[in-house]
Amino acid sequence: MMELPPTRAGHIGRALSATAILLFLAMPIVIILVTSFGADGIGTFPPKDYSTRWYEQMAAPGGNWATSIALSSLIAALTTVFSLILGVTAATALARGRLPLHAAVYGLVLAPMLIPQVVIALGLFLFFEPVGMLGSPLAIALGHTVLASPVAILIMISTLKGIDERLEDAAASMGASRMTIARRITFPLATPGLIAAAVFSFITSFDEFFIAQFLSTPDTRTLPVLVYNALQFDVDPTVTAVSAVLIALAILALALVALVRKLGGHRNQQGGLLPTEPLA
Repeated sequence: MMELPPTRAGHIGRALSATAILLFLAMPIVIILVTSFGADGIGTFPPKDYSTRWYEQMAAPGGNWATSIALSSLIAALTTVFSLILGVTAATALARGRLPLHAAVYGLVLAPMLIPQVVIALGLFLFFEPVGMLGSPLAIALGHTVLASPVAILIMISTLKGIDERLEDAAASMGASRMTIARRITFPLATPGLIAAAVFSFITSFDEFFIAQFLSTPDTRTLPVLVYNALQFDVDPTVTAVSAVLIALAILALALVALVRKLGGHRNQQGGLLPTEPLA
């Protein structure tokens, strides 16, 4: 079939459509960022006067916001560790092993991505409540791991499948042990994937609401739970500053993942991650 050459009007139409879509998608983010610097106490857009008072109130030492940010950071860090352990282990088995019922195991591992989060949160509540772990950062981190680990597993499976297994076979034929192969070949080549999995696990936990709402207590409220409580009965403009910080955190995380994957790909092409010394 002969393709018609693109016309000038077609180029302009596609450019206008793409610009309109991008502006529509970015509009809520822009509104939140601008409103977070408003000086009034009701969070209007556009603000009449500008100030950093809501950021100062959010970061006030000993305040509810600072305490919730610290708690969310702790839970996200624990979730990242747990998710990486599960992600690397499960991805290695699924990508390199010969598991029986491979398709069923694969579907079971990724099932939490398809099940509504409120259902998972209710199940975790019924599990942790009898053992008295409600409000425990460890319990919330384990709950978040249920959601974050499938993301880590998918990233690590993609990473492991991208590693040329002939490198490991060549090292084994030269007498390198499994530990040496993992330390000198597999893990260096998988580093960009590990960092990406860690970043997405951290963000998944830091932004999660339903599980934290079911498992938290008045003394252990994560940042999304505190945001929800602040908006449920009143309008607290500090929420706009918190939202702006979350947006900045997500943008930084995506930039970090893109940078690491770019550097990793460049080093792989240059052979920088490949061992240059005897493996044995």
